[in-house]
Amino acid sequence: MAYKVRLENVDHFYGESDEGNGARALEGVNLEIEPGAFAILMGPSGSGKSTLLNLIGAIDRPTKGRVFLGANELSTMTESDLTMIRRRSIGFIFQFFNLIPTLTVSENIEFPLALANVPSKEARSRAAEVIGQIGLTPRARHFPNQLSGGEMQRVAIGRAIVHRPDIILADEPTGNLDSHTGDRILDLIRTIHQSYGPTIVMATHSSRAASYGDFVIDVIDGEATRRVGHSEGMPAEAP
Repeated sequence: MAYKVRLENVDHFYGESDEGNGARALEGVNLEIEPGAFAILMGPSGSGKSTLLNLIGAIDRPTKGRVFLGANELSTMTESDLTMIRRRSIGFIFQFFNLIPTLTVSENIEFPLALANVPSKEARSRAAEVIGQIGLTPRARHFPNQLSGGEMQRVAIGRAIVHRPDIILADEPTGNLDSHTGDRILDLIRTIHQSYGPTIVMATHSSRAASYGDFVIDVIDGEATRRVGHSEGMPAEAP
């Protein structure tokens, strides 16, 4: 079941103290993302995109306001409950891959299942299925330092989807890749979206990457605004 995302009057500040609120990351954000949508967070570095992803992904809590994933109000949940939601319902794709260097491709992809206490036989079977889906079966026993950047990102995507999450959060997933490899990664993310329909929220500063989504949310100076229609640099359909 894909999650609906809702933020109500959300502020987030870093470095709060008794002397002041610290650095503003987000202010007054009201936002809804429908279940199963492919939403794009677009804006320059430092605009608040990653902070917004961290709030949606139950990594950070808002300074003020409320954050919901489906019926779950993240801003009031205990740390242990947030951990369980992250393990069971959220898939993360990072710009810098964040693979475990001492684990093989297969073991990296199995890792979230181990955290969720999935039996090892089932975890191996599900990982093998995902490895086939991302096109890395011949590399299943390789370690990250034996892979190209594009292959490492495919492993990261496999790790993010192996538990069939309700929502996938991607933070500049093509930022460290050349344009050709980046297009292949975006095609893979879109195929995953079409295959089983999770909600996807992807942060990017690239108009080409943004064209893969259903709609754009502009994030500028800590404020988020859903764009109406398709504007320049945002074609109606991805090539």
